[in-house]
Amino acid sequence: MTAFTLDVHLPPDFAAQALARDARAGLTANPKSLPPKWFYDKVGSELFEDITRLREYYPTRAEREILQARAGDIAAVSGCDALLELGSGSSIKTRLLIDAIRAHGGLHSYVALDVSEAALQDAGMSLASDYPDLAVHGLVADFEHQLDLLPTGGRRLVAFLGSTIGNFEPASRATFLRCLHAWLTPGDRFLLGADLVKSPQVLVAAYDDASGVTASFNKNVLSVLNHGLGANFDPAAFDHVALWDADNEWIEMRLRSRCRQDVHVDALDLDVHFAKGEEMRTEISAKFRREGLEADLTAAGFTPAGWWTDEAGRFSLSLWEPSDPSQAYSG
Repeated sequence: MTAFTLDVHLPPDFAAQALARDARAGLTANPKSLPPKWFYDKVGSELFEDITRLREYYPTRAEREILQARAGDIAAVSGCDALLELGSGSSIKTRLLIDAIRAHGGLHSYVALDVSEAALQDAGMSLASDYPDLAVHGLVADFEHQLDLLPTGGRRLVAFLGSTIGNFEPASRATFLRCLHAWLTPGDRFLLGADLVKSPQVLVAAYDDASGVTASFNKNVLSVLNHGLGANFDPAAFDHVALWDADNEWIEMRLRSRCRQDVHVDALDLDVHFAKGEEMRTEISAKFRREGLEADLTAAGFTPAGWWTDEAGRFSLSLWEPSDPSQAYSG
């Protein structure tokens, strides 16, 4: 049996320092904002799992539908023997890819990269138990800055599932894609999950469900600040807001202050004032059109190698190859 291995490439205080840095920048900005990665403490991760089971929240089901129907096609086109996943989390949907690649011709290794050591430990041990002949390796690292830690050699398929690519601002998305392209080598492939533009009513409902689970998920980021930085946010003093920005074609989640209030963040020695009705953005989730996504990837140096959607055309998985991997990104 192949043992699961785990390497930690982040300092013990990485999360605390990053939270403090992001909170100071976002709470002192105008307008205020926080990056969505801070949703996912233990409570937030559990709430998100609840969200994926909601009737209104289609992305997880739609992506799974594609993988169930098309994982064999993806495996055939990619021709890979190593699967590398960015932001892997629980790696549940990844099993569909693992099974398909193994059935198609063999998969020697699976490497999962995520900032959560606990998530990698749980997922890695489970995969190693279920696939005893597969080398399973976890990397506790930040995929935006530490792609160079991923192993080289062989024909690699890099998977970036879910709709995390939509959480990037356009400039940051372009930088990430160029950096990823510069790291790939001939024969590698990149599999990208991306949510598609559709009716605003469908989109808003997916981020503002009738049962209020997403509202609890959004407000939980305030509890993360309270626990991590000694802040005194009252989540009940904020309302959850989800809206469709038609110009940018993304969903925004915000927290709207229900009253005039002042919050103290002890670890930052920072006092933060909120006016009544003031909103703080906590997430963008961009939705894509095929032509726009192809333009973004082509600009980063990729050539399209496959495109699949669920039957209703709500979500996409697309496969890409580096068109000129000799040109490293230097910007």
